[in-house]
Amino acid sequence: MLSTIAIESLKRRKTTAILTLLSITISISLLLCVDIIRSQVKTSFTRTVSGVDLIVGAPSGQLNLLLSSVFNIGTPTKGIEYKSVASLKSNKQVSWLIPLSLGDTHRGFRVVGTTNSFFDHFKYGDMQSLEMAAGSAFTQPLSTVVGADIAKSLGYKVGDKIIISHGLGSVSFNNHDDHPFTISGVLKKTGTPVDKAVYVTLQGLEEAHTGPKRSPISMLGRKSTDKANDHEHEDEHEHEHEHEHEHEHEEHTKEHAVYNSEAFTPESVSVVMLGLKHRVTALQLQYQINQSKQEPLMAILPGMALAELWQIMGNVESLLLGLSGLIVICALIGLATMLLATMRERYQEIAVLRTIGAGPFTLLLLIQIEAMLLTTVSAALSLGLVAGLMSMLKPWLSSTYGLFLSSPLFGQSSVIIILLILGCTYLVSLFPAVAAYKRGLHAGLNANS
Repeated sequence: MLSTIAIESLKRRKTTAILTLLSITISISLLLCVDIIRSQVKTSFTRTVSGVDLIVGAPSGQLNLLLSSVFNIGTPTKGIEYKSVASLKSNKQVSWLIPLSLGDTHRGFRVVGTTNSFFDHFKYGDMQSLEMAAGSAFTQPLSTVVGADIAKSLGYKVGDKIIISHGLGSVSFNNHDDHPFTISGVLKKTGTPVDKAVYVTLQGLEEAHTGPKRSPISMLGRKSTDKANDHEHEDEHEHEHEHEHEHEHEEHTKEHAVYNSEAFTPESVSVVMLGLKHRVTALQLQYQINQSKQEPLMAILPGMALAELWQIMGNVESLLLGLSGLIVICALIGLATMLLATMRERYQEIAVLRTIGAGPFTLLLLIQIEAMLLTTVSAALSLGLVAGLMSMLKPWLSSTYGLFLSSPLFGQSSVIIILLILGCTYLVSLFPAVAAYKRGLHAGLNANS
């Protein structure tokens, strides 16, 4: 009966009630959004790289190795020799390996030397693979693949040529002009540091630094050419025929050739990412690598390193949650103010209730029920509003900010928030409820007199 009376009372003051309901709904929605984003950002942050079981580099500290290899911030103190990379590659526990060479830039963006294995095995978010928005992976030694942000900000497309620079400054006076790289592919947006990196082949990167080296195959080709030139003096007509045939064969070979970026072996690389056949062996292999006597190495678990980095940044989420909590408290104070302001208008209503036998305690409960009804409806509306909003924004959040929303959206923390809000509503509603109680007593005394 009290609930029915409370609903009818709110209907008579529907304009004020709707405005209060809207205010509380927006406040609770904001608090729920902050809580969801806080938890999901933490999850997405720890999944900036996924599927990589170990990251190996020179001993330079866990966070420094993580920042340089995953976030392209800073550089390792030194490289690791390729014989160590080959030893890791031949390890029975290793399923695949991604070498990374760092230290160059292109117009302020980081350049990463790697192989096609990077595009095959590197994953982010919820084990999502890298995809090409245009073009393909490396097709020749001087190929490059650019991230989505670079392609958008600099207007690059497949086939364009770029020049990389030595060093990590935004302005460099040591450009590798003699070795322009041709863009073979543009990556799709990932919302991770991959979007802001330029990927080149290890072979092309080393040629840009030291110049191309003559391989035995090229020397053999040169000897064959010299021999063909000698033969030309003997029979010019036969040479022209052979030259045409050789040209056709060369064009056919170029058309069907596939560039093997794994065949090139550089002198050293900066970092190596490892994928294991069985993830349970990660700790064992990490210990073996860290105890290596062949060359000082350091292996880290990306998940643990990311969790440690998040602890440093965790104060920001607490600040956001605190600000949202203050907004909700302000909305609840507004609710109490609304109920107090209507006490004068409800004098006749209270007098009628007292006349029909309602006691002061009944009036106190009536005011609290009205407040709890408003907050409960607001909480239900907020849950539906936030769920719909997050569902609509999910693709945009993942592509733009790398925020990958995973189910369930509302966890234990959301339930605790709703219960706390209801508890605060009960406490805040005591002020107008006590005012109604006193007015009820006053109305009762007047009626008796």
